[in-house]
Amino acid sequence: MTALRVLIGCERSGIVRRAFATRGHEAWSCDLAPAEDGSNRHMVCDVREALGLGWDLAVICHPPCTRLANSGVRWLATPPRNPPDEVTAAERAAWRGLDDATRLQIMWRLLDEGAALFSACWSAPVPRIAIENPVMHKHAKARIHDFRPFAQSVQPWQFGTDPAGPDNVTKRTCLWLRGLPKLTATGTLDGSTARDEIHRAPPGPGRKVFRSRFFPGLAAAMAEQWGDHALEEIRRIA
Repeated sequence: MTALRVLIGCERSGIVRRAFATRGHEAWSCDLAPAEDGSNRHMVCDVREALGLGWDLAVICHPPCTRLANSGVRWLATPPRNPPDEVTAAERAAWRGLDDATRLQIMWRLLDEGAALFSACWSAPVPRIAIENPVMHKHAKARIHDFRPFAQSVQPWQFGTDPAGPDNVTKRTCLWLRGLPKLTATGTLDGSTARDEIHRAPPGPGRKVFRSRFFPGLAAAMAEQWGDHALEEIRRIA
């Protein structure tokens, strides 16, 4: 076997998909939005619809994680004044007129939905899974099937070589791994010049997409290290 069937879930940029394709793998991405690069190797769907299509490896890059992240746990006690992105159109229209108790019911429902998505990805019928997600709060952990602590935390700059390049930024990236090894840093940067542009991104309609965009150096390391590991494991079993 010289190539893997790889699913890159919750990705519209194509950065990770192209990294695996460059190494000769049959790589597909999927997202609720179309691919930014117009690739015909992209499925517009809920990632759960694609998980059972016979993949050797799946990388779930940015599952909707706002409700699971430790940074947002405060909204489960005091609901936000503005409606979250995930609410329904009817809830968005009615949000300003809802009382706090009703808003909190919605926030806890969104948490349940986020945990269900993570659980589906984590328990997918794929032998090798990597899921990127921020550090989770205790309520999220309690709702995820077979929850385990993240296996590894990395920074994009650890995989970069150009101080002015897209990898030289700070963004703690936690990886939940099943059937895959931890990544080894491949870059030459030391973090001293890393930019904090991800966290400091100004509010606006493009902020969420910008903050979820992946990093070429990290993607290349995933494709090389995880791809080679999977191929070697398959050859050994055969």
